[in-house]
Amino acid sequence: MSANHRSHGLFPREGYVPLQNAELYYREIGSEKPIVVLHGGPDFDHSYLLPEMDRLADSYRLIYYDQRGRGKSAGNVQPEEVTIQSDVDDLESLRKYFKLESMALLGHSWGGLLALEYAIRYPTHVSHLLLMNPAPVSHEDYDLLKQDRREKTPADIEELKARSVDPKYQDGDPDTVAARYRVHFRATIRKPEHLDQVIQRLRLSFTKEGILKARAIERRLMDETWSLRDYDLLPKLKQLNIPTLVFSGDYDFIPVKCAAHIVEAIPKARLVLLNDCGHFSYLECPDEVRKEIDDFFLT
Repeated sequence: MSANHRSHGLFPREGYVPLQNAELYYREIGSEKPIVVLHGGPDFDHSYLLPEMDRLADSYRLIYYDQRGRGKSAGNVQPEEVTIQSDVDDLESLRKYFKLESMALLGHSWGGLLALEYAIRYPTHVSHLLLMNPAPVSHEDYDLLKQDRREKTPADIEELKARSVDPKYQDGDPDTVAARYRVHFRATIRKPEHLDQVIQRLRLSFTKEGILKARAIERRLMDETWSLRDYDLLPKLKQLNIPTLVFSGDYDFIPVKCAAHIVEAIPKARLVLLNDCGHFSYLECPDEVRKEIDDFFLT
């Protein structure tokens, strides 16, 4: 069995959570304390997090899932059926399916935003929040991200624009899409081998149909969040009484200010700034991340 399916002698359990008009693919590994893992994108699926994230399975029960319309949860889902509310509802359905009174949520990038959207609605069902390189949670911070990228990597921004109008990219050609993501992420991953790993994993899960559906879903979710001038979760986060650990890397293309604003808003939050680390901290700085997570659950 490949490394993606091995973790300290533990083997994953896979299945589907039945929903109205959809099924959520899940992958569960480990035991003890449940941690539900929310992938980023929002046009990706969970597979890019493997195998590194599985290292936690020697001490925790990890429950990954593909968000509705993405990855193995695409099924017969239509993009117009997916909203922030449906994604929150799906997470609540997953919690009930696994009979979890409460759960820790680990959200990477966009998954951090989704974790907070859920926690605001269902605070008593969340025991801990782990936000790994979280996406901005306000329109203002998203503008901050865009401005920061324009200033630091103007050549990348221009190349991304040019690649976006390539007919093959617009048609969802997997190789062309993967090549664009290489440009998108190359300024936020220090080591070339880590960039190669991320792009290879994304490419493995890409299909033309899946790309086009996930891209349409991403546009819808952005229209509900960052594109709205009054989108701002920060005031609502002040009401959360949930222990929260936030990771940011000094090489992350999401400015540390965005993570700091989350930490300032949540009373029980702590920021960990990782040195020489970019947007994929579980891959780039696994030992530091693991130590911080273990310490977090011990306190």
